[in-house]
Amino acid sequence: MQIRKHVWITTIAMSMLGIQANAQKIEFTEYDLPNGLHVILHQDHNTPVVAVSVMYHVGSKNEVAGRTGFAHFFEHLLFEGSENIKRGEFFKIVSSNGGQNNANTTQDRTFYYEVFPSNQLQLGLWLESERMLHPVINEIGVKTQNEVVKEEKRQSLDNRPYGNVIDDIAKGLFINHPYRNGVIGTMTDLDAAKLDEFKAFFKQFYAPNNAVLTIAGDIDPAKTKALINTYFGPVPRGADVVYKKAEETPITKAVTDTAYDANIQIPAILAAYRVPGKDTRDSKVMEMISSILSGGSSSRMYKKMVDEKKDALQVFAFNYALEDYGMYIVGALPNAGAAPAGLLTDMDEEIKKLQTDLISEADYQKLQNQFEDGFVSANTKMLGIAENLSNGYTFYHKDTNHINEELTELRKITREEIRDAARKYLNNNQRLILYYMPAKGKTAQ
Repeated sequence: MQIRKHVWITTIAMSMLGIQANAQKIEFTEYDLPNGLHVILHQDHNTPVVAVSVMYHVGSKNEVAGRTGFAHFFEHLLFEGSENIKRGEFFKIVSSNGGQNNANTTQDRTFYYEVFPSNQLQLGLWLESERMLHPVINEIGVKTQNEVVKEEKRQSLDNRPYGNVIDDIAKGLFINHPYRNGVIGTMTDLDAAKLDEFKAFFKQFYAPNNAVLTIAGDIDPAKTKALINTYFGPVPRGADVVYKKAEETPITKAVTDTAYDANIQIPAILAAYRVPGKDTRDSKVMEMISSILSGGSSSRMYKKMVDEKKDALQVFAFNYALEDYGMYIVGALPNAGAAPAGLLTDMDEEIKKLQTDLISEADYQKLQNQFEDGFVSANTKMLGIAENLSNGYTFYHKDTNHINEELTELRKITREEIRDAARKYLNNNQRLILYYMPAKGKTAQ
């Protein structure tokens, strides 16, 4: 299993791909089972493979204080087995039948999937229905996966250079919202949780009416619907999930903080801003601003700070888009002993230019081309299509067709909107400034 990457280097690389969608129209059908499970089917006979996925609308933001980490924990726990799958057999069944599978968790959702040769569609449906209908949640599984999660936290966050930087930023940007807790949460909370609390969390969130089943690939829709009804029809509907967004007071005065990392030798300087959630037009505008500032060697921050001044080893700007809010993060690694505060000045100068002047028509066209290229390549695999269809329904007001609309929406964003978004969201008094320093280093000045 894997959590959504918290290492900022990986996040930067992902952000440069643009929002996942496809310039070619993705055909699909969708419907609901009586128990509330939303089903999306995409037929593609080009390759004899099928992706079976279930997206549960539960992430770390659905956890309560003192019991963080449950959603990510269940990402692991629901591979333990079921009433009909022996403990530890889930992965073996998949691999022995020519498939691959995994899961990942974010602040907003948990995503499970299998990719099989298309003649194993029925097996994939059975596996996911077993996860939903007959999971085994017992003390042995909880204790086993607790140790697995602890080791993952050590490897992915605590012992990895810059591994905790996103969590440190979230703690500075969010006071009330559970985004501040990160995805893995605390091991203290998991150690203290009782078995009945895990069972209650499953009952609350892992019901069919809080999930989307998406199947993409070489399928016969009529036969697939019959199989879905067989395997998922008997799953009982759960209580409706009630979620209320925790509102944050706007940041009106800059916050400066320092974090230390024993795994690094080179410090980082970061400026982070709280921005609207992913379903807004402004969130898409911020994606474009990211490309202008740091999208490749011709981007503004790269040319100025890496190529010309040579005071930075690396620069980055990306919109960490989440459901309720986003975190817009700009940063750099100093070169040859350059002062982190000086890099912040460089970054601010480039942001100021965006706030003052419209980008050129040539740069605007280049930007459009970059996003279209990203769209063309993003949905080349059935798993990508399955996830993007699920995202549309889950995060864009049940608009599964969002996958086919987003490129058009981006093409309509104007140069004026780019300037205005920079003016609205990237102001010095609205941000967290984080000096990310080697543990033995001195506090930045």
